[in-house]
Amino acid sequence: MKFQFLITFFLVIIGNCQAQDKTSAEPVSTEKKIEIHVISRVQKDRILLRWAVTDPMAWKKLNKYGYTLERYTVTRDNKTLDNPEKTILAKVIQPEPLEAWEKIIETNDDAAIVAQALYGEDFTVTGADNLQSIVNISEENQQRFTFALYMADKDYQVAKKAGLAFEDLSPKQNEKYIYRVSSNVPETEMSIAYGGVFVGLKEYEPLPKPVDLTASFTDKKTMLSWNFKMLAHAYGSYYVERSSDKVNFKRITDKPYTSLSQGNPNNSQIFYIDSIANNTQYSYRIQGISSFGELGPYSQVVSGKGKSILQFVPHLTVKEFKDDTTVNLIWEFPEEGNNEITGFELRRSDQDDNKYAVVAKNIAPKSRNIVFNKLSSTNYFTITAVGKNGNNRTSFPMLVQPVDSIPPVKPVGLKGTIDSLGVVKITWDPNKEKDLMGYRIYKANNPNEEYSQMTISPSEPNTFDDKVILKSLNSKVYYKIIAVDNHYNMSPFSDPLILKKPDVIPPTSPVFVKYDITDGSVFLEWINSQSEDAVIHQLYRKENDQKDWTLIFETKNKEENYQDKTATEGNTYQYAIFAKDESNLVSNPSPMVHLFVPKYAVMPSVKGFFAQVNKTTNTIDLSWDYEDKKADTFEIYKGSDKDALQLIQTVTGSTKRLSDPTITINTNYKYGIRAVSKDGRMSKMDLFSVKF
Repeated sequence: MKFQFLITFFLVIIGNCQAQDKTSAEPVSTEKKIEIHVISRVQKDRILLRWAVTDPMAWKKLNKYGYTLERYTVTRDNKTLDNPEKTILAKVIQPEPLEAWEKIIETNDDAAIVAQALYGEDFTVTGADNLQSIVNISEENQQRFTFALYMADKDYQVAKKAGLAFEDLSPKQNEKYIYRVSSNVPETEMSIAYGGVFVGLKEYEPLPKPVDLTASFTDKKTMLSWNFKMLAHAYGSYYVERSSDKVNFKRITDKPYTSLSQGNPNNSQIFYIDSIANNTQYSYRIQGISSFGELGPYSQVVSGKGKSILQFVPHLTVKEFKDDTTVNLIWEFPEEGNNEITGFELRRSDQDDNKYAVVAKNIAPKSRNIVFNKLSSTNYFTITAVGKNGNNRTSFPMLVQPVDSIPPVKPVGLKGTIDSLGVVKITWDPNKEKDLMGYRIYKANNPNEEYSQMTISPSEPNTFDDKVILKSLNSKVYYKIIAVDNHYNMSPFSDPLILKKPDVIPPTSPVFVKYDITDGSVFLEWINSQSEDAVIHQLYRKENDQKDWTLIFETKNKEENYQDKTATEGNTYQYAIFAKDESNLVSNPSPMVHLFVPKYAVMPSVKGFFAQVNKTTNTIDLSWDYEDKKADTFEIYKGSDKDALQLIQTVTGSTKRLSDPTITINTNYKYGIRAVSKDGRMSKMDLFSVKF
């Protein structure tokens, strides 16, 4: 048996062959794994299976020995079975014999190609020269394998006849299965790994609707495009249908149209071009075809008309200036084109971009010039011929620049800084002239000297960076700016910008001249810094062995003394004073003063001392309060009508209550209390009298 076919979809085959060539050119392991890949499609009452092996020689051997299809019931009623139930759906699945193909190949080209690939003595594909060259350099077995798998993808019934598909009609809604397709080829001949898929009837989903269909209508052509990668999991090819009444659609593709028909395999869009008649309404829709031969729902309908292209294009040729704001524009356009247009439109933009605005409409078809009297410093013009059928043709742009003798306004809003390294940064308000070229910057070290130009050519941004020497005689630097337009007209000088250089020399140090300690307060007196730019003096204190200094006084006036009332008796203090100038430079500290504040003051009196008779316990209960945490102990004194006041008990500083049981009826008692600190200081005694 020998077949020979002319394949009209040769681009598809080229794509497959090139993919195989690219794969074979890449470095691979000497032990390449051969395996069977399986996919599934769930319908409402059945599960469709498709598979393919990854190697041409394995495919040939499997055609001889066949495949075994097994089904394992894994879950039932949403519960996993302890032992999956095995069912052999088919012990041997292989291509049907040649006799079974003879009738179908008369009406099905796809089946004819698969039959030729399976049983033909010679497998020859004729067509374009580039296809023939690929076939000539490829092994025949590879070609048979490639064509058979591709045609099986297009027709599920053909796939079943080729031993590459199975339709399971016995699945149940409450079960889920693993389908395993394994090789019957003896291991001694070739090792082929089995493939499988896990699926159940509950996973049924209707096929999706194709999306993103668009149509571009031009002269006698329609270009359709849609995104195939978005639904690549569902559809491998599409039918394209056309209608002239939006009701009766007819397929205009003899074969299913696929993404492999595109020249660029990386493009996510499919493009299809249809020839049409102009000025007639056409509507299009597409329908996807799954790898199981199912037809999906139709896409949305897109409609439109083809329109003839205006044959003639206008050309701007002459610009005649009347004055600084007026120009006469002249263009060329064939006289025979006057009957095909409704007129002209003049469009203008400040730049040669896509932002042209219409500045003159309804120019007569016979006109070949127009006067425009609102020129800016720079203008780009185009002239557009407006076609009667809606098609327009536009000229190339023409640059029009009138004579400009008006300079820009002087720059304003100058601001600047000089940092501690002498780096100068200047900014100013940008000029609003549309023809502005840039700015020139001038500099002087003294207000009365001539300014020198700092920039060679006009600088575009409204900023400028400079560097000055800080340790020089002049304490200030002066800048002026000029604006320049595209015709080199220069503005007047800006007002001068005066910048003061940073001060890098700190002020001289203050000096302490006197100190005194009275009643626990420290009185300090000093002489301020003698530097003229010293504006702030800061007094710091360090207590005992502390590492950090604490700011306790700051003055912007001329005070030269301070009384430290926060010093604590018994502590040692160090004092230092600093001067700070207008540039925030800080002097070295003054020679430090070390002082010890002796303990002079008595402790505060005890508050709330109270004595109360407790007849239940036959005691006098004492209570008091003392907020000073420096109390180490309290001394409790007692006296009566007969006895003088004397110490009866000493309690800790945390004690606030005491009961006295050594009392006699009808006796007047007097109690006293005073606080005692660790350093021996005592508070005044607080007294309270009570009768028992």
